[in-house]
Amino acid sequence: MLYDQLIAGELGIRPDQASATIALLDAGNTIPFIARYRKERTAGLDEEQLRQISGALDNLRALDERRAAILAAIESQGKLTPELREHLLAATTRTALEDLYQPFKTKRRTRASVARERGLAPLAALILEQSRPNRALDAIVQPFVSA
Repeated sequence: MLYDQLIAGELGIRPDQASATIALLDAGNTIPFIARYRKERTAGLDEEQLRQISGALDNLRALDERRAAILAAIESQGKLTPELREHLLAATTRTALEDLYQPFKTKRRTRASVARERGLAPLAALILEQSRPNRALDAIVQPFVSA
C-alpha cells in the first residue's frame, strides 16, 4: 500500500516527506529524535506534523490488518465474491469495512442457541406454559433427555 501518498494527501505535505518520515519511524527512531536530528531528511517537519504522520500511519496499518482479517474470514466461509472483494479493498474507513462485514459475521453460540440446536425448544415451551401442573418435572423432561 502506498501509505506515503495517502498520508501526504491527507496532511497536505509532500510524498517524499511522508515516505522519509515513515522510513525513519520504521527504523525505530522516535519523533523527538527525528524532529531534532533528522530535519534534513524530513524537509523540516516539526514534531506535531511528525505525530500526525505517525498517527495516520498507525491508522492505515490497523485498517489494512482488519481488512486482511475480514477478507480471510469471508473467504473461509466461501462467500467472497469479486465484487465484495473490490468493495472491501476500496473501503477507506474502519466503519465502512465493518459495515461490509456485518452480514458475514458469525453469531456467538450461547447456551440457549446450543439448546435449540439440540432440540430442547419444545421442552422449554412445555415448562413455560405449564399446561399440566399435575405432572412431575421429571416426567416432562424424560422424553427430551438421553440416558
